[in-house]
Amino acid sequence: MDPLIDSLLLALKPLVFGPPVTHVYNPLVYARRGYERYLERFGRPPREVLLVGMNPGPWGMAQTGVPFGDVALVRDWMGIREAVGQPERVHARRPVLGFDCRRGEGSGRRLWGWARDRFGTPERFFERFFVVNYCPLMFIEAQGGNRTPDRLPRAERDPLLSVCDRALRDMVLRLRPTHVVGVGRFAAQRCALALEGLDVVAGRIPHPSPASPQANRDWAGQAERAFRDMGVALT
Repeated sequence: MDPLIDSLLLALKPLVFGPPVTHVYNPLVYARRGYERYLERFGRPPREVLLVGMNPGPWGMAQTGVPFGDVALVRDWMGIREAVGQPERVHARRPVLGFDCRRGEGSGRRLWGWARDRFGTPERFFERFFVVNYCPLMFIEAQGGNRTPDRLPRAERDPLLSVCDRALRDMVLRLRPTHVVGVGRFAAQRCALALEGLDVVAGRIPHPSPASPQANRDWAGQAERAFRDMGVALT
């Protein structure tokens, strides 16, 4: 049992979310075994670079428990395949099938595919890097659409951000990275705010979502240039 997970779950428990959100998935609960396996295998300190995403996607972490966790890459490249339960309430348009899910996660395919192509083995990538999500919750609207944390009403958003800020600081204190890199603008902004006063270099790479026109123009090249500008070597 990981104490950082337990602490985060305890802090999230009192939070309540209302319309337009109708369902909230927490993979740290129903897919905890996959996330803990990921931490055990690849999240041992220290790590030079911590990459921080926003929150789970429906076909990634929501299925596997691993951030950006496209099923095929988590299973076949990372070698992780754990039992996955169910959220307390399941939206019909956002089923949780775990490692039986046949849909790919576009952002995860791009991010983890880059890690595989650039570093070869997961051991070589995770020797220096680790990836987490800033917020562990996925928010679903009545028609099945995702609502990102930044679009929650302020009365719901501010308490959530406070919890996630503390959890991010705890992870940084554990892993002791020299660089903390937001994957996308929102994550980068939260990293800069949450980690103020800590001795880390904060930066940003573009979000790899296929829905982003920018990401569809050589995302890997853009990310690698951003890493180099931050002083992160990729050899």
